[in-house]
Amino acid sequence: MKNREPPAVSTGTMNEAKEALRSIEQKYKLFQQQQFTFVAALEHCRENAHDKIRPISSIEQVQSYMEHHCSNSTDRRVLLMFLDICTELSRICQHFEALHAGTPVTNNFLDKCKTLVSQSNDLSSLRAKYPHDVVNHLSCDEARNHYGGVVSLIPVVLDLMKEWIAHSEKLPRKALQHGAT
Repeated sequence: MKNREPPAVSTGTMNEAKEALRSIEQKYKLFQQQQFTFVAALEHCRENAHDKIRPISSIEQVQSYMEHHCSNSTDRRVLLMFLDICTELSRICQHFEALHAGTPVTNNFLDKCKTLVSQSNDLSSLRAKYPHDVVNHLSCDEARNHYGGVVSLIPVVLDLMKEWIAHSEKLPRKALQHGAT
């Protein structure tokens, strides 16, 4: 049996990745419209958990709040929407990884994404920058101390994924080979 190189990725596979990202962006737009509800849900959970000092610092913490301290369906729905988007972002990282072996630049973008969407990653110092205004919608105290990282997560990861696609599309076709599977 011959030792063959993996086949080059078809444009259909890159198009599928771009479509998956567009789908997540659409879900995020809906979620963005509910940011005040999301922050209110986190606030209710923090009150129920008697945990008003600690910032919301991880996806894992949001999951725990939803499972153990969420007391109404509106809060549960918006927290679940956030968690679902995070799960999809994690899946798309795996999809991107399988598209090609990567370059130092694309691997850096992908590593950042994977770290950010990791369940236990500390998001407390993460802040979305211009043109995203998610943090600007929070009061100063909320933004600085409690929710800035968690509301910044999705836009920051989406930007990194768009950068990954932009750089990946510039690679020579031969470089677009399946990564280790």
